[in-house]
Amino acid sequence: MSDSQFDCVIVGGGLAGGLIALALHKARPNYRIALVEAGRVVGGNHRWSWFDSDLSAKGRELLSAFRQTGWDDGYEVRFPKYRRKLKTAYRSMASADFHEGLLRELPESALYLGRKAVGLDASGVDLAAPEFGEPERLNARSVIDCRSFKPSPHLNGGWQVFLGRHIRLSEPHGQERPVIMDATVDQHAPHGNGSAYRFVYVLPLGAHDVFLEDTYYADDPMLDRSALSGRIDQYASKHGWQDGAIVGHEAGVLPVLTGGDFSAYQDTIRIPGVAVAGARGGFTHPLTSYTMCVAVENALAVADNADLSGEQLAALFEVRARRHWRKTGYYRLLARFLFFAARPERRVKVFQRFYRLREGLIERFYAARSNPFDKVRVLWGEPPVPIPSAITAMFKRGAPLKTDAQTEFGHSEFAQNEIPAENEA
Repeated sequence: MSDSQFDCVIVGGGLAGGLIALALHKARPNYRIALVEAGRVVGGNHRWSWFDSDLSAKGRELLSAFRQTGWDDGYEVRFPKYRRKLKTAYRSMASADFHEGLLRELPESALYLGRKAVGLDASGVDLAAPEFGEPERLNARSVIDCRSFKPSPHLNGGWQVFLGRHIRLSEPHGQERPVIMDATVDQHAPHGNGSAYRFVYVLPLGAHDVFLEDTYYADDPMLDRSALSGRIDQYASKHGWQDGAIVGHEAGVLPVLTGGDFSAYQDTIRIPGVAVAGARGGFTHPLTSYTMCVAVENALAVADNADLSGEQLAALFEVRARRHWRKTGYYRLLARFLFFAARPERRVKVFQRFYRLREGLIERFYAARSNPFDKVRVLWGEPPVPIPSAITAMFKRGAPLKTDAQTEFGHSEFAQNEIPAENEA
């Protein structure tokens, strides 16, 4: 077994791990970094989107390394009772652009792609042998675990299930701005004959390119690919987009947290002296599964604390994770209202009411920065769910977030065909 020495080894090349590596390299160009990813590319197969107002100036500067599609004219939402245009600038980034950006920015020696970590401890990481090679030990002053979210009986909730498709049309599609929720569609479940909160997410990525994602807030993590693909076909046909070439597709299941024992969960993922970040560390929005804002904040925090020892960095991130859990308790309460107080076919009314509120409140909600007035205002007025059901829901926890081996849990997969991208910078 060969050995190498680094200042920091990051295991998991998703959004959290990639941003930490980039922030460290920008802050400490001479810092010896290793980013270990079992897959062939950094970022997996995914698309991340966010409001421009979510990020600080430093956060925007960090993301400037990546090609993005932006809509300064805002976005739309569509519900059975109304349509609304909101002015907040919106951004989106494909995992392929994330991968290419990190290849440009990081030293070639920092990337360990297609290498599986088989052991982590406070002093380094053990890698499995590649096809033509031997096992390798990466010794490090600090180790950060950014692997995927780990299902746990200590966390409770429902599911966000989705199937997306990137299509390229021969004629311009005419869609000027994103539609982040089109809930005028039938409120089907992602499998079987039941119901769920369903909406279609529409991103115009270029004059001829559009990304459609069929999304569900469902009680279980089952996904019928054939049914969802057919529904995307129907939606595309309704809008005159039926003749497009398929550039890529995406599918996955994400947890929507309603409660749990976070300390017990931390006990199951803790490796002494190893910092835990990303979704595995609990750094997600409980209701929306949104990660960009907190991933950027954590990356900048690592860069600001690069002089800490591995043990100190691990302790810092345990504290940050517990603080994030406490801070997001309000959103877990709202998730309980959604899943336990509203019947599946009527959950659309919850979001329909929410998107009538002020734009600033909506922005702060997605960034998990709701102020006390925001929290009262979301709950004030005519309730979208029966009050007795809401009171009962407050005291429920939900089912444990456990899945079977066939569930596409906690990630998305995106297959990219050999068609050049037409994304706008």
